[in-house]
Amino acid sequence: MRFGRCYFVLVSLALSLGATQVCMAKNWDVSVGGQTSYDDGYGGTYSTPNLVFAPANLSVNVGDTVTFHGRGGGAHNVHADDNSFRCANGCDGSGGSGTPSGDAWISTITFTTPGLVKFHCDNHVSMGMVGSVTVNSVAGVQPITGATSGSWYDPQQSGEGFLVQVAPDNTLIAYWFVYTPDGTQQAWLVGSGSYTPGSNTATIEVLQVVGAKFPPNFDHNDLVATDWGKLTFTFTDCNHGTVSWDSKLPAYGIGSQPLTKIIGVDGATCN
Repeated sequence: MRFGRCYFVLVSLALSLGATQVCMAKNWDVSVGGQTSYDDGYGGTYSTPNLVFAPANLSVNVGDTVTFHGRGGGAHNVHADDNSFRCANGCDGSGGSGTPSGDAWISTITFTTPGLVKFHCDNHVSMGMVGSVTVNSVAGVQPITGATSGSWYDPQQSGEGFLVQVAPDNTLIAYWFVYTPDGTQQAWLVGSGSYTPGSNTATIEVLQVVGAKFPPNFDHNDLVATDWGKLTFTFTDCNHGTVSWDSKLPAYGIGSQPLTKIIGVDGATCN
């Protein structure tokens, strides 16, 4: 396996668009709130409210819908940070009410514009009840294969990028050569995770490793690995996709960006 040379900062390559497989719109379900019951061991039963959206972060395609299911356990709603929707027992402006409700409500939203949509519960945003939907611009599906391996970047931010490797046993490995939020130093992130054969999406656990010195002063005992969070890759065709992140380090936060492949692996054919 041989990679060609790749320069994230100066290179400007014209990449051809691979064949896109058209797929039908899909509905995604998100649970809102609810409660967990448990036995105290002495015959008593207690309930704890779940102040979460589950799953909290989704990657969907343009035209897909997301159905939010209010499970009670408190008065909840789903409110987009950009005020594009506010829903509970229906949605504001559509004959319903987005006021937080403890009822078992259902609201479905169609996402028609590419980008990142963050949302929250009005009553519990300060307690971390937040989520996001990354809407991919191309409604296509490109299964992860050996041809996924290569160098990927956002053409609008050519000073940073990813090296992705598809390994045996349905494992995806990724290195993100990027910078710290304050811009004072490089931040090299590395992670791996499994994916379902035939799927175009993989979520991996990521570490941030710091502390070592340049050879001959390198000592692996100096390395410090921090649990950084998760990256989710979604590939829409041979040369395009999206990466979204949910970092456990507050400065990095939650976000997403489009990806374009700069260069792949010699001899690998995209299906």
